[in-house]
This record gives sequence, C-alpha cells and structure tokens, in this order.
Amino acid sequence: MIVVAGEALIDLVPQETGALAPLRPALGGGPYNTAVALGRLGSPTAFCSRASSDAFGEALLAGLREAGVDVSAVTRGPEPTTLAVATIDGSGSAAYSFYVEGTADRLFTAPAALPAGTRAVSFGTCSLALEPGASAYEELMRTAAAQGLFTALDPNIRPGLIPDADAYRARFKSWLPSVSLLKLSEEDARWLGGTPREWLSAGPAAVVITHGGDGLTAFTQDGAVYPVPGEEVEVVDTIGAGDTVNAALLHGLSARDALSAAALASLGREGWERLLRFAARAAAVTCSRAGAEPPYAAEVGEP
Repeated sequence: MIVVAGEALIDLVPQETGALAPLRPALGGGPYNTAVALGRLGSPTAFCSRASSDAFGEALLAGLREAGVDVSAVTRGPEPTTLAVATIDGSGSAAYSFYVEGTADRLFTAPAALPAGTRAVSFGTCSLALEPGASAYEELMRTAAAQGLFTALDPNIRPGLIPDADAYRARFKSWLPSVSLLKLSEEDARWLGGTPREWLSAGPAAVVITHGGDGLTAFTQDGAVYPVPGEEVEVVDTIGAGDTVNAALLHGLSARDALSAAALASLGREGWERLLRFAARAAAVTCSRAGAEPPYAAEVGEP
C-alpha cells in the first residue's frame, strides 16, 4: 500500500483567455492527483486527508474511488473545499491563485495509524504550507520515517501561499532527514535554493529534478547523475504533470520492490534510466489532455 497524504481541492480551469473567462471545475490538488495516478497505474493506494462534506468534497472522493483508491483514511468536515483558480499561458503552463481560508483540508489532524500494509507515504504541495494542517502532515512524515517507511516529498512550491519564504525554506531543510525520495521541479529548486548534493547530504537517498519538456534527472548518494530526455508530445496544459511523475516513480519503485533507501542505491544506471523514462512517458500523456488526467497502465506500459 502506498499512502498519499495531502490536500484535495477543486481546480477552476479557464476555457478561454481573459480575466473573466468561463471556468470549468476539475478535481485536483497535487497529492490528490498523485493518488489518482497511482490508482490508475495499478498500485494499491490510500489517500490520507480531510475533505469537505460539500458537493465538491463528495465529487473528490468519488474520483478517488473510481481510480481504485482507498479513502478510509479521509476524515470529513462541514467547511468548504479549497479552490484553485488556474491561468494557462501560451505554452500550456499553469499558474494558480488559491481560496483557502477556513477550508476543510487545513484542519487535518494526523491519524493514530496508517492503513495496514503501508510501505510508502507521499507528501507535498499546499498541505505542507498551510497551518494548522501543515504541522500535522509534518508530524505524520516524521512518524512514518521513524517507523522505517519509505517517504516521498514533492514541495511543489506555491509562493502565494507562503507568507514567510525564509521560514519555509528552513522548515523544508528540517524535513530532509525524514525523506527517502525528494522530487522537485527546476522552478522549485531555484526558489528553495541549494543543490541536489546539499539536499542528499541531509538525508534523502535520491533527488529527482524535473525539467519540463526537457526531461528529468536523478541524483543519488553515490554521486551518480542520471538524466533522461522528455517525451515529445503536443502539450494541451501541464496541470498534474509533476504529480504524475511522483506517481510513476513510486509505482515503478514498488513494482521493483525498491521502496527503501538500500534498494534505491542498488538500482544503477539501467534501473534509474528505465524508471525515469517511464515517468517521462506518463507525464507526457497527462500533458496531452486538458486538466489533471493521468494515464492508465495500458497507456504507458510496464515501468
């Protein structure tokens, strides 16, 4: 079982250009997209969060169930669902503004126990920036690591949600001893500062950096660097692409029985390049269609 912990929200996606363009609601949130992608790829997956009991919350849980994701670790509350308003530029890249005050997912509390059979836990995005839930997710991360579980972190920085950048950067560094696999985009890396080698020295067994259409690169504790190119595709938008990479990496590692620091160290060039190409292939499918619509296993083949 891979558990994904974090927010589920509604993306409001513009259907044309302009500030007053019609908006289409779509199921989203970085952790939510990761969980759906894992479920579609065929990994046993559970979602750990707090969702609203409103109509959007019901739709979000229905989407998880449809993907085969276990939602027994999701608690509910009467507060509204978080909204993220997307703006798409000419290249298909998405930027967001958020409506987060008083929403259900911010009131997450860490569960007493994770679902039976949990081998890995994935964290990231808004849930680690918005209190009081951020502290609860941090607690869960540290507890999972202390229990010997594989932990994955995708900071997926949203600067507009971070009132004190320096405090967040310091907090990010404090998480690294509890992280097995750190994945982040080039943009995230620039915002956070530091280098893959600095981050690896703090704890993670591997760091993966995504470069948009130019592919992704893995950095490992032994000093190795494994770059792979991106997959050529006609981009509709990039919503959910990074989340799909998260899911593809975790799914591929699970398929290899490699959800441990020692197993990551033994992957070698062939193993890493195959895994990264699978992740690039999966992300390309997501970019080829509107909104966060990650691929099913039949669309990307074996990891």
